[in-house]
Amino acid sequence: MKSSAVREDLEAKKGEQEFMEPWLLTVLIFAALLTFIILGLPIAFCLAGIGIIFILLLAGPKGLLIVATQYYKQGTNFVLIAVPLFILMANLLEVSNIADDLFDMMYRWTIRLPGGLASGTVVICAIFAAMAGISGVATVTMGLIALPSMLKHKYDKRMVVGSVMAGGALGILIPPSVIAILYGAITGTSIGRLFMGGFFPGILLAALFIVYITIRCLIQPQLGPPADESFSWKEKWNSLKFIILPFALIAFVLVTIYLGIATPTEAAGIGAFGSVICLIIYKRFNWQNIKVAVVRSLIIACMAIWIVFGAHCFTAAYSMAKGSDFMLTLVSGLNIPPIAMIGIMMFIYLILGMFMDPVGQIVLTMPVFFPIVDYLGFDPVWFGVLFIMNCEMDYITPPFGFNLFYMKAIAPPEVSMIDIYMSVWPFVALQALGIALVMVFPEIALWLPGKMF
Repeated sequence: MKSSAVREDLEAKKGEQEFMEPWLLTVLIFAALLTFIILGLPIAFCLAGIGIIFILLLAGPKGLLIVATQYYKQGTNFVLIAVPLFILMANLLEVSNIADDLFDMMYRWTIRLPGGLASGTVVICAIFAAMAGISGVATVTMGLIALPSMLKHKYDKRMVVGSVMAGGALGILIPPSVIAILYGAITGTSIGRLFMGGFFPGILLAALFIVYITIRCLIQPQLGPPADESFSWKEKWNSLKFIILPFALIAFVLVTIYLGIATPTEAAGIGAFGSVICLIIYKRFNWQNIKVAVVRSLIIACMAIWIVFGAHCFTAAYSMAKGSDFMLTLVSGLNIPPIAMIGIMMFIYLILGMFMDPVGQIVLTMPVFFPIVDYLGFDPVWFGVLFIMNCEMDYITPPFGFNLFYMKAIAPPEVSMIDIYMSVWPFVALQALGIALVMVFPEIALWLPGKMF
């Protein structure tokens, strides 16, 4: 009732605010946000601070009730519990040294194939993506494990670092994805459907990477020469025993969401508990591992949830400024096909991604883009998958893709920054191809969510 009174009071003051047109408020709000981001202030506090300032300007002190309402609403949002739980699941599996077991398995099965270690690394990164939900974990972990082995086997260094970075970027697309949770929490889109929507596009991109690596290494064997080393079938099959439990855990989490047995939050709880069981069975459970996993999870989860709080505060201010109405009016006057508008948005995300992280892109653009997507009649799950695919491409796009700097931090001295920059362009092109395929054939992203119970 109090929120309604605030809105009525805001409408009553509409005549007093004629000097602030929606277009001017839109410019001021986003100019302030970009300024503070460039200054290096934490994005959560940039969003909340700007939201509070403009709510005060538009509605006066009474408007602060809306800020409190938004924070309480998101603080009691059951969906957001999935964020720390999935992050905890990832960190528990990471401290169990499962990455070493995965690489050992992949090494035995692919060592004699052209480019086999690079292709296998992409596969391991895809599996790791399903455990981690974020990009940096897979990139750093597989970089430390797979990169020295591939260089030792005389692989081309650009092929090596490119495959690790591209494979690591799959972490934000293949479910469970933390970015999908944040997108769903901010836009109100079903997180379960977003998870399922990212499954086939993630597999598509991994397949494109593997096909490219294999063809390149067949044409130019020096890029990824097969090794003389070989393993017996018994040794190969024995290597699979270490991945059975994590793989079964991931499959169980996703199947429970797909069948409607559990919500994403409940499935995240199952996954976190199952990770502890994996640690115990593999005899790697100790309080030091638990402490490392919990502290890492706490830091990442707090950052993510505070950003969600700030984003909703920012969106409330933008709505008060009638910014969404202004943008819808502007778009309705453009004489271009709706799919071309989506293409323009994807291009904007590509440019923003060269300088900004995915969470920053969500909070900066969704107040503007999401109402347009809804107005044009596009499926929000499809658009969310396209957005996450674009964010994945941004992770390896120069000059400031995150995976580029993760790789530089762990690469040996003979791998220069120029090598890292040059290694990613074929994979960037493949990711752009993947985005185009999902735009032209939406069922790649929508078929599986459509089959959910």
